[in-house]
Amino acid sequence: MTIPATTQPPAPPAGAVSAASTPGSTVRRRPRASLRSRLRKDWQMLVLMIPGALCLLLFFYIPILGNVIAFQEYYPFITIPEAQWVGLWNFIDLFHDEQFLVALRNTLVLAAVQLVLFFPVPILLALIVDSMMTPRFRKAFQSIVYLPHFLSWVLVIALFQQMLGGAGFINQFLASHGMDTIPFMTNPSTFPLLVTLQTIWKDAGWGMIIFLAALASIPASLYESAAMDGAGRLHRIWHITLPGMRPVIVLLLILQLGSILTVGFEQFILQRDAVGPDAAEVLDTYSYYAGVIGGSWSMGAAAGLAKGIVGTILILAANKVAHLLGEDGIYRGSSK
Repeated sequence: MTIPATTQPPAPPAGAVSAASTPGSTVRRRPRASLRSRLRKDWQMLVLMIPGALCLLLFFYIPILGNVIAFQEYYPFITIPEAQWVGLWNFIDLFHDEQFLVALRNTLVLAAVQLVLFFPVPILLALIVDSMMTPRFRKAFQSIVYLPHFLSWVLVIALFQQMLGGAGFINQFLASHGMDTIPFMTNPSTFPLLVTLQTIWKDAGWGMIIFLAALASIPASLYESAAMDGAGRLHRIWHITLPGMRPVIVLLLILQLGSILTVGFEQFILQRDAVGPDAAEVLDTYSYYAGVIGGSWSMGAAAGLAKGIVGTILILAANKVAHLLGEDGIYRGSSK
């Protein structure tokens, strides 16, 4: 009778410390490198970072200090230290200004319409491009949908005017067939849908790039295994593609919520006279007309500061909700 040999576990490498073999023992950690050695190691990356950091400091962080005029009675021909402090009175006057309330209402309506109608479009475009089998057709489709992003708002609105304006192609077609023309570009009640359509046409293809990158990170073996198990195209999209894109979708949704009150400036100021300020006045145009045109710089700064505070609160709240749902959000919580 042969006695089987006893299997011995592999010996740990010399110098290694096993925490499991000795209960209560601690794992040795490598000593942390000093700041000087890390600077010497990564000096090339730090040098490359200097122009970006200077740009960020000069054009984003230093101008933040100018928001102090939101708490002052400031005029353009005096210095900030000479201005009189008024506390929160500019904010109180702001919320008693009917034009500001109109701008706030329009901004919230436009933000909600754009969030519902615009946000899913880049995802759908990415799924369409990813499902195309011919590389040449895929490349041509991507180039076509990218192109409008590089056009200015002046040109985009001129193109829409040529198509949907009073003397545009569609109204000329309706008039030539004996039908009434439709004021697409001057109707205040349909203005939110019009600007959302313009935004989709201009920026949906550009927004698709990030979702295509998310799709490229999904392993092809998952699709092959699902196809061998008999999963159809829709099942693969539902059970593989969308879960793989979920972290990116959550991240961009949080960022979209943070800038929900920034619906645009050029697009609205170019069409403001056509539909009237009651439909086209948003917070950005209100700050311009109240501060630069009206000379009330403190009120304009108060409107911009209030918009920034609300955006920051929305980002923090949305990121907290993402953590509660098990997502990373824009940064990880302390528990992870």
